[in-house]
Amino acid sequence: MMPSPFPVDCHMHTPLCGHAVGEPAEFVEAALARGLQTIIFTCHIPMPSARFGGAGIRMDRDMLPLYRRYVEEARALGKDAGLEVRYGIEAEVFPDAQVMEWMDEILATERFDFILGSLHHQVGAYRDWLREHGVTSDEAIVRHYFTHLAAGARSGRYHSLAHPDVIRLYGTLRDGFEPERALPWFEEVVEAAVENDVCLELNTSGLFKGDYVMHPDPLLIRVAAEAGAKFTLGSDSHIPTALAQGFDQAVRQLRASGIGEVYVFNGGEREALPLPELADLPEGDEAPPSIPS
Repeated sequence: MMPSPFPVDCHMHTPLCGHAVGEPAEFVEAALARGLQTIIFTCHIPMPSARFGGAGIRMDRDMLPLYRRYVEEARALGKDAGLEVRYGIEAEVFPDAQVMEWMDEILATERFDFILGSLHHQVGAYRDWLREHGVTSDEAIVRHYFTHLAAGARSGRYHSLAHPDVIRLYGTLRDGFEPERALPWFEEVVEAAVENDVCLELNTSGLFKGDYVMHPDPLLIRVAAEAGAKFTLGSDSHIPTALAQGFDQAVRQLRASGIGEVYVFNGGEREALPLPELADLPEGDEAPPSIPS
């Protein structure tokens, strides 16, 4: 694969989540081969019930020390080669205060550099919530999904909202996702993100699976950009060879939407990094193998 046109990948997973592969040395080697300067591991946060995915989706709480050691090993391996490795987490967005209090204990005790907020609508716990609250039509599901994401932006928990239109994948909607019809509810997410200074993630994994469109959809990216939203950039890689996948297309889309910079976090502090100019981008990027998130 070609060198990355952007030096930072802010979203990747480890085997501890149960659906990723790769040793720390392999991720470091792949990052260096792609020309990356910084990578941020963001494995799925533990949750209190197997209805949030269990061992096939996320680590147990007692595995957090293993996760720290995994990242620390990668950090030590990358240090001499000029690669910075940071400790992040993909936390959950969920409409139940008691569940969020359980998760907040982890966020309060771990020193994460970067916290993504993700609403995984495909897990049993969220589908249970929809059913228990009588949310059955596609329109109502999409509306609630984006309303919950907006609440996540207002919560103060997250630095960025991950793959913010992932509701279009994994079969929760019967008739598919139409970005144009979702705009009123997506705009609520954008408004909440801008008002609370929370980023949205441009997640390139969608280019290589599902409907083969990045997250969020280009129409939604333009709407968010026009409203002044800030973006982070991540591959959501579950294998080392997927690092920085599709970043050339992401940079082109962001530039076309009037965005000239994206953001990266270190110790919770945000830094703006300029995007490459279009003239400096490679001609194309082949799709690596992918493991679904």
